[in-house]
Amino acid sequence: MKQSMSKWPWMVSIDVLLIVLFALLGRREHEHGLGISGIFMTALPFLIAYVVMTVLSRPWQTINKLWPTGILVWLGTVVLGVATRLLMGKTAAISFVIVTLIVLGLFLLGRRAVCGFVSKRSQQQQA
Repeated sequence: MKQSMSKWPWMVSIDVLLIVLFALLGRREHEHGLGISGIFMTALPFLIAYVVMTVLSRPWQTINKLWPTGILVWLGTVVLGVATRLLMGKTAAISFVIVTLIVLGLFLLGRRAVCGFVSKRSQQQQA
């Protein structure tokens, strides 16, 4: 547990970068500008949602847990992110929500799965 306590800020940073990458890829795919402010404004609702969900999940204990924490952070980030996006006056077509669900799922759950795999391999090698 001490190991995850010291590494959780790094894992949050990776998740934040993955959310920004999601925004960047979406803007590029739809031929929107790739300026930093545009990417930030696209990512902002999901970053806000991610921070809320992560703080609620006690990241110093659960940052790499896939189940149930990772699932809840992922789904909460999508639902709260889409809601925040709508509150900011942006659109959220069903196709956008589906792509968001899939891509953020791959990114946020994939990062946790990789970290879990690496952690288990490291523990096995130390034993």
